[in-house]
Amino acid sequence: PTSNKTKTNLQILPTMDTPDELYTLRAQYWLGHYALALDEGRSAARRPMPPHLKSEREELMLRSQLGLGQYDKVMSDGSGADKSPAMQALALHASYLSSAPEARDAVVDNLKVLLASDPESASNTSLQLAACHIFLAANQLREALQCVHLGLTMEHLAMCVQLYIKIDRLDLAKDTLNLLKQADEDSILAQLTSAYLAIAQGSSRSADAAHILAGLSEQYGPSLMLLNCLAVANMVGSKYEAAESNLKEAMSSEFGGENDADTLVNMVVCSQHLGRKSSDIEKYLAALKMGCGSHPFVQGLVQVEGAFEREANKYITA
Repeated sequence: PTSNKTKTNLQILPTMDTPDELYTLRAQYWLGHYALALDEGRSAARRPMPPHLKSEREELMLRSQLGLGQYDKVMSDGSGADKSPAMQALALHASYLSSAPEARDAVVDNLKVLLASDPESASNTSLQLAACHIFLAANQLREALQCVHLGLTMEHLAMCVQLYIKIDRLDLAKDTLNLLKQADEDSILAQLTSAYLAIAQGSSRSADAAHILAGLSEQYGPSLMLLNCLAVANMVGSKYEAAESNLKEAMSSEFGGENDADTLVNMVVCSQHLGRKSSDIEKYLAALKMGCGSHPFVQGLVQVEGAFEREANKYITA
């Protein structure tokens, strides 16, 4: 969509309830504390709540399981004609993430069928959010933005900011962040999204991003996601030793980042800037190739290595 159309359509509607019953569950999920979010969701299940909050609780629990890589569990709990369209979309997201690269297009096609089959899909904010995440994973950015560009909920606005950053439209990202802040400037989503935009704006704003992320970690506790975001903010600000410290903490047994793709990619980049031994960097690259073969970084690396080898072979003498 054009910038004028986007700005016209973006609006804040009171469609996302934020009662105390689910505040902690949402907060834990947004901050990347997925195991704690599951514990909170199970606790919340013992309390009476209206049907729409019960549905949101179930969706947040599936999203937390996605964050933990429990794809089989999500597909089992979210599949079936008796499940809501949003739950079915979350099951498709799990299927996409667990599928081989060549099978993922079929999952996206199934998502499009699901969206077309639900006459109320355009107003189903949970379904649109889940669909946005799948389209984003598939790098179908136009389709992802179409799902959330109306800004019907705070999460939709937050996703819009991330998508605008990804397509290098920082002007639209800033405008959308302002809408998010108008809804609730002190919310966790507004703080996280402010940090993302500050990182995208470069070294002049990296300290602001690091301050926000460090504050969230201090208030709510660090998570694998927060540590990686903080490391990126520090790297953008050329604070590579601080970033390496963040990443080493992320790779500790407490956070389990030793096999996490984002953590490994960030550690490769950080190690190169610090001039670490090539053997250390190769260790991280080997772990990436072994456990994260479908990650874009790995695919790009394999492509470049293959091209180099083909060129090198041209100069091998008999």
